[in-house]
Amino acid sequence: MRAKFTILALALLLTLVAGGCSLLFLEEVSENDEIIRGRYVTIEATAYCPCGQCCDWKLDAKGNPVHTKGRQRGKPKAVGITANGTKATPGTLAADTRHYPMGTVFYIPGYGYGCVEDRGGDIRGRSRLDLFFPTHKQAQAWGRQRLRCVVFPKGTPKMPKNAPPPSED
Repeated sequence: MRAKFTILALALLLTLVAGGCSLLFLEEVSENDEIIRGRYVTIEATAYCPCGQCCDWKLDAKGNPVHTKGRQRGKPKAVGITANGTKATPGTLAADTRHYPMGTVFYIPGYGYGCVEDRGGDIRGRSRLDLFFPTHKQAQAWGRQRLRCVVFPKGTPKMPKNAPPPSED
């Protein structure tokens, strides 16, 4: 019985040492490797712009923008300001923040890198994104596309416009 216990203890010790060594090795590689890898997701990407048609607002009798739908109907609307409080610019994404919290970074083929800073009224679920465009014409040209995108882990910094697209390796 004592021999079995010794063998079991030795096997456990060897497993811990070998596992610990591999974990140390992985940490060293990740510290030296500055490439942040994301995971692929299939997304239905629609477009929006700051116009009243895309964002459900109109001018009231005094010439101030107000919401035209939902609980906020008739209340003042801050045009071009995201739910995150930032000004919408190319690279601003609207998502369902239950699945992709504010600050989540995506790479969208044909659009580039973007960061979730807004939530859209019709954006529900993990397979929908709204991409910001500065003009209605550009938003209409994008339309609705189903794409294979890359979503990066929490804490990934916003990518510069000239960052290369992620590779599939």
